This record gives sequence, structure tokens and C-alpha cells, in this order.
Amino acid sequence: MPVFTRNDVELFYEDNGEGQPLLLLHALTSNSAMFYREMDFFKQTRRVIAIDARGHGNSSRLEQYTLQDHIEDALALIDHLNLTTVDVIGVSMGSYIAQGIAIQAPQKVNKLLLVATKSHSEQASLTELFNRYPEKFDGLSIPEKISKATRYIYHDQEKVKEWNKKTAQNSRLLTNKEQGIAGDAIKEFDFRPQLSNITAETLVISGKHDSLNPPEKGRETAVAIPGATFMEFKRSGHAPNVEQDRLFLGVTENFLD
Repeated sequence: MPVFTRNDVELFYEDNGEGQPLLLLHALTSNSAMFYREMDFFKQTRRVIAIDARGHGNSSRLEQYTLQDHIEDALALIDHLNLTTVDVIGVSMGSYIAQGIAIQAPQKVNKLLLVATKSHSEQASLTELFNRYPEKFDGLSIPEKISKATRYIYHDQEKVKEWNKKTAQNSRLLTNKEQGIAGDAIKEFDFRPQLSNITAETLVISGKHDSLNPPEKGRETAVAIPGATFMEFKRSGHAPNVEQDRLFLGVTENFLD
């Protein structure tokens, strides 16, 4: 697994295949290993690059960092690899990083796929979920809330459980403290005033049953990006790429081609 260093921070990434570069940006507390299906599928026809964001996977674990750090790390990787343009797929946290890249360096992004996304946040997504359903979560301990929340986040629990298990087998997991640091980095942001600057052809995919980043937030993001298309997967929650993986790969391949 290759590594490059930016400002004394080690950033690991996968780099496989040949052709048009495709950059994969993972979700909060996960890492590049979550894209095992996508990497196997797209490396047959493309150069597939997947970074471990700082604080995640095999990259440096830090006491503090920001969403802007994630964005600048990804842009630094693009420059490090001497890539002129890339296609970008970002899932959840990865989709926030992807928006930042497409806003700050629009000339570098050819096609943009945002999955389980939103364009602004004032508090942690889980906190927002707990506040949205007070009758379901009030009075529960934090572990009880988190355990119960999965049914509001994902639709196909078994597929997600299998995916998480396989991802964990091939990656270094985060401690509770590291998870808190990672969550704080994306707690507050607002890309809405800048979404009109995105020039990449854009597709936004949300899961119908996603209560973490509900479809209306994905639709709001798509409406604000010039010419963007919105799709809602009917049998998915917060992980359409997992819960309806065959549909996701087919739609993505068609979009990228």
C-alpha cells in the first residue's frame, strides 16, 4: 500500500489498474478497505485510487483535524500522482470531501458521484438523528442509542453487517477516542453558497430509508449543483453502494462511461 506525506502527516492509499483515474473517498471511521467491491470492479477498466483519510485506516492518527484538512489531503494526492483530472466517488463523509474538492479545484474533477450525502451540517449526524426521533431515543444510554440507531440508518442490516465484517478484516479500526476526533472534524460545514461553482457532471444517490442523511438532503444538494442528477435507491439506507451493490455498480459504470 503506497504512502505519501503532507505536512508530516502520512497518508496511505490504494492505486490499482490503468485508464481514467477514479478517486474513492470513504465514510466516517472507515477506510479504503470499504471499497473492496468497487476497486475489484473498476480496476478492470480504470485506474482506481482510494485514500485512507487522516485519522483513519493506516494513515496518521492525530489529536485534531478538520474537513478542510481532508479536502487538502485529497487534492495533494491528486497532485502527488500528477493527475490532470479525476472522477470522484464519495460516500457519506467522503461525499463532503468530494464536494470540497469539486468546489475548490473544479478543473480537476471530471465526474462527481455523491452517495448518502448532504451539503451542510450544524451538529453530528447521529445527534441530529437522535433529536429527530426523541420518542425513540430519549432516556437511553449512548451505547443503547447507537445500537438502536442502525435500524434507522440502514435498510438491509445483514448486507451491511457482512460488509462491515469484511472491511474490518482488512483494516485498522479506530478507538473510541479516535472516532470522536473523526466525528468532530465533520460536525459543522456548509457548502451551499459554493455548490454553484461545481462544473463536474454530477450524480447524487440517496437511500430511501436513510435517516442519517435523508433523501431530501441529497436532493437539496443535487438541486444546488448545476445540471446534477438525483437518484433515490428504494431498498437502501445510508449505504446504497452496499445494500443495493449490483444496482450501484451498474448505475455508476453507466454514469462514468
